[in-house]
Amino acid sequence: MTAAPESLTLYSTSWCPFCHMLKASLRAEGIEYREVDIDETPGAASFVESVNNGNRTVPTLHYPDGTTQTNPSIEQVKAALAA
Repeated sequence: MTAAPESLTLYSTSWCPFCHMLKASLRAEGIEYREVDIDETPGAASFVESVNNGNRTVPTLHYPDGTTQTNPSIEQVKAALAA
């Protein structure tokens, strides 16, 4: 696994409807994040696979504390950020 990011990082693809929904929810809640497209960024798909049992499941979030969540609800994101 890679080192914990400095800010909330969203691993996504341009064609993923779940990614679009989560991004809209993050924006609506005013939660800042860095987006990484796993189809465009070398090594990003490997990271996503490493935290999802070999699957390229997006959206995957990587938190500054090093934890990850896959396809979380906005409530789960807010709870993780508050912890």
